[in-house]
Parts: sequence; structure tokens; C-alpha cells
Amino acid sequence: MLRRIANVFTKLISHFLPDPFLLAILISFIVLIAGVVNSNSPFAMIHYFGKGFFSLNSFTMQMVLVLVTGHILANTPVSHRVLFFFVQRIHSPRSAIIVTTLFSIFISWINWGFGLIAGAIFAREVAKKVKDIDYRLLIASAYSGFVVWHGGLSGSIPLTVATDKHFAAQWMGVVPVSETLFSPLNLFILAALTVGLPIINLLMLPREEDRILFLEEEEVIVTKEISVKTFAEKLEHSRWISILISAVGFFYLLGYFLKNGFKLNLDIVNFSLLFLGILLHITPIRFLESAKLAVKGTSGIIIQFPFYAGIMGMMVDSGLAIRLASFFVEVSTTSSFPLFTFWSAGILNLFIPSGGGQWAVQGPIVLAAARDLGVSLPKIAMAVAWGDAWTNLIQPFWALPALAVAGLGIRDIMGFCLVSLIFSGVVISIGFLVF
Repeated sequence: MLRRIANVFTKLISHFLPDPFLLAILISFIVLIAGVVNSNSPFAMIHYFGKGFFSLNSFTMQMVLVLVTGHILANTPVSHRVLFFFVQRIHSPRSAIIVTTLFSIFISWINWGFGLIAGAIFAREVAKKVKDIDYRLLIASAYSGFVVWHGGLSGSIPLTVATDKHFAAQWMGVVPVSETLFSPLNLFILAALTVGLPIINLLMLPREEDRILFLEEEEVIVTKEISVKTFAEKLEHSRWISILISAVGFFYLLGYFLKNGFKLNLDIVNFSLLFLGILLHITPIRFLESAKLAVKGTSGIIIQFPFYAGIMGMMVDSGLAIRLASFFVEVSTTSSFPLFTFWSAGILNLFIPSGGGQWAVQGPIVLAAARDLGVSLPKIAMAVAWGDAWTNLIQPFWALPALAVAGLGIRDIMGFCLVSLIFSGVVISIGFLVF
């Protein structure tokens, strides 16, 4: 049943869904027109678009580095041996789907930035071992695990409200993670997705004659000994250079973790992966050759993220985001408000694909309404968090880094992701109705 549904979705998407870059342009026009209908002038909407266009430059660079450093680390000899150890224990397409999904869920729960790339890298290595697996579904399975990130240890909204003097503290105070990340509601959703997603992905496995197999591309990294004659060449092939600069990086990380505990953010993840990659590639020249291969897959992120930043600018400055959030508040009751908040956050995430940015816009509205309705404020914060994570399954903004690692396009995995979206949406909705 699910196999047929996924097949239908895949065919429809292959026919109608444009390239992610064109999709970003189409969404830009849709939001611009919606803003005009919402009593903004065309010139004002264009101004909002241009004003926001480069607002994600810092984040774009962070995501480029997540992709590049993760790819570099995965190409080290040590990583190959570690991945080989685990992958060798996977012998069938069914076990490949289940293990890849569980691995992605676990690593995304620990840290979303690393999980987004590590899942795709793991799936790619599995595809090299299990030759008869459908590569599209394998990558989609790895990406589906990313849905748990906002209920995990790096979830931006629950970590924000647990921080002193956060912007919503005047309404909800400081909320410990025991009331958000480790609440019965969140643990139920995580458990249900951990059990259910691998099964759903497995049930979508195409028949053998319909599978699209992995075609391994040759990745050449300098490994053989060459004649080193000049002083510059000696530096390029010196392992001491790599060891010394890595020591500097690790010394900084030691001080950071001693001061802050195991508190990860994108910058620390990138910093750790970068210096670990330098060390494990042994020489600077090996590291540089690996970096050249990794950078090839970053073009989609560099070009498309600014368009989504422009879309965010139009949504926020035109009042569209507030109007959308307010609509769901107006039609809610005390019992339905958490569920409607989750749904509205999922819709809003398609236009504001940033957890922190979405919370800044939607948070004050839903918290004020929750207070008036007598609904738990931590629960509403998690409703926004899960809504933000949920529709990432069909948001090209977040799929681009994983697709770059996999060497696939958005049309290859979106049919499978739609099924995962429906399943996870039902599970999360039940969670907010039951608890």
C-alpha cells in the first residue's frame, strides 16, 4: 500500500516539482502577491525582499561549512574504517533502511547540524555496500530522521526558553528542559517516531525491478607518496603542520567545553569537524584535496538561501506571518489550541525556514493566546518547535545539504518524504491531543 502511494507521489513530483532554485523563485512571487493582497504595495514588498535578502549570510556560511567539514571528515581514512565496521554488518535492503533511519534519528537528536550531514554520509556508505538498495529511498530515510531535531538536545526553541533573559521571559519565565525536551509529551513523540519511521520507510521499499541503484562516483584524494623536492612541497606534505594546528583547535575546544559543558552550536560543530578533519587527513595537501571535492556540492546552498532570506523578510515585514499565526489563534479552543499551533507552525515554516526566526515572530502571539486560554506555555513552545521541524521534510531549504552529499535532486526523494510527512504529522498531532 505505502509502496504504491510513494510511487504515485514520486511520479507526480517528478512531473510537476521544479528545481529547488525555481521553487524558491515561485515561492517569492507567491509571497509577494499575498503581501499585496494584504494591503502592502508592490514596491514595499520588493523592498522587504531586498532588505531581507542577505540577512542569512552568516547562517548560509555556517551551513556551507557543515557540508564541507562533514564531507571532509567522512573522507578521512579513519572515518572510512569506522563506517566500514558498521556498514559491513548490514546485508540486505531492509536492514539498510531500518539502520539508516535509526542512525539519522539518533544523530539528529544529539545535534541537528551534524545529523543533517552525517545521516546522508552514512546512507551513501551503506549504498556502496548494499548494491540492490533503492538509493533514493535510502537518502530519504536518512533525511526523515532529521524531523526529530527540534525535540532533541540542539532544539533552538526549547534551549532558548531555558536561557536567562530570553525575549519571551516576560510571558513564560525561564523554562527548564525538563518541561520541554524531557516532558512526557516530547518523549512520547520521539519514541513513536523512532519506532514508526523505520517501519514506514521500509514499507515504501520499491520492488527490485523499480529500484534506482547507487552509481558510485570516483573520488580521488592524494594518497600515494610523491617526490617532494621544494620547501613549499615539504610544508604541504608535513604531518607536523597538521598536528600543531589541530592541537591549537583542540585546546580551544577543551576550554570551551570545560566552561560551557557539552553545549553544541553550529560554530562549535564546524570548528570540531574542521580541526578533526585536518588531523585525520594527516597532511595539509590531503586535507585540501578532500576540501576541493566537498566544496563542489555547496552551490545550491549559496545561491538559494538568500532567496529564502528574502521570503522571510517579506513574510515578517509585511505582516503576513503575524496574520497567519493570528488566524489559527482565532479559530482555536482551549483543547485544540496546541494542535492548531503545531499546524500553523508547520505552514509558517515553509516560508520562514528558521526555528529561531519563526519563534521570534510566532512566539509572542501564541504565548499571549495560551495565557488567556489557560494552556501550558511550555507545551505551546514545543508545538511551535515540532511544527518547525515537521515540514522540513518537504522544505528544499533543509534538504539541500543532504542532497549535495548524496548527489541527488529534490525530485528523487520528495515522494518518499511526503509519506514520512503524513505519518509524522499524524503522530505529532496525536501527541498534542493526548497530552
